[in-house]
Amino acid sequence: MLDSNADQTAAVREQELRFPSGDTVLAGRIYHPAGQPRAAVVLNGATGVPQRYYRHFARWLASERQMACLTYDYRDFGASAQDHPRRSDATMADWALADQPAARDEMRRHHAGVPLWIIGHSLGAMLMPLQDGLKDVARMIVVAGGLVHHHDHPWPYRALALAFWFGHVPPLVRALGYLPGRAVGFGADLPAGVYRQWRRWCTASGSYLPETGRSLPLPRWQETGIPVHLFAVADDSMVPPAAVWRLGEVFGTGPQQRKTLEPQEYGLKALGHLGAFARGSAALWPQLVPQPA
Repeated sequence: MLDSNADQTAAVREQELRFPSGDTVLAGRIYHPAGQPRAAVVLNGATGVPQRYYRHFARWLASERQMACLTYDYRDFGASAQDHPRRSDATMADWALADQPAARDEMRRHHAGVPLWIIGHSLGAMLMPLQDGLKDVARMIVVAGGLVHHHDHPWPYRALALAFWFGHVPPLVRALGYLPGRAVGFGADLPAGVYRQWRRWCTASGSYLPETGRSLPLPRWQETGIPVHLFAVADDSMVPPAAVWRLGEVFGTGPQQRKTLEPQEYGLKALGHLGAFARGSAALWPQLVPQPA
């Protein structure tokens, strides 16, 4: 269907779809530009953030950058959920190492022959250095994605994080069999396996790196030569800049650019962890995504 929002400068066709990821099916949406796309973008979302949150950014990519964009929900979450999360055995690794590559495969089916870009928001970038099947990826854009430890958080946010990882939330997850995100102020209910793996990586020295070569693949991004653009957010209490640069080290010594986004530079009062993709932050979007060649 044609997008009818008045703020769009060109017609954008939106296509709802479902596509396989292993033994499950994911729900997604492609935002097609009016003409031939100059690039195809897969947008890997953050933990607990439904794909609809990125819709304004995706429409901007299609209308202003002439880039097709695929947004989607991870298995057993958002529009991809087929049952209550207490009956899900999904993990964070499933989301990153199975669902994210499946989204790339789906985008290739729709837009082959144009450069493939990946935009990873938070979790959407965190395990990208461990992935394979990247030979035709032209660019990786990391936004507020990092290897964060609870000691990285500034106060008073750190108090919230400590309660989330060590306070009343873990026993609640054990009792209920899922993370009742809405009840504890997180904002989204999640499968227990996602929460437990997330908790382990955010409370352990080295995050997931001690598990690589064992339960997780070894990082091999450096071998790909794919350029990486890392954007940290100055007022992000959840994933502060130091955590983003730590992830940058896992990508290796290949082509890499780093920038800290200061809200005031774009006429904004605040950005935080989620704000870069909010509709009101459109002034910074050209910084995140340059014109494709």
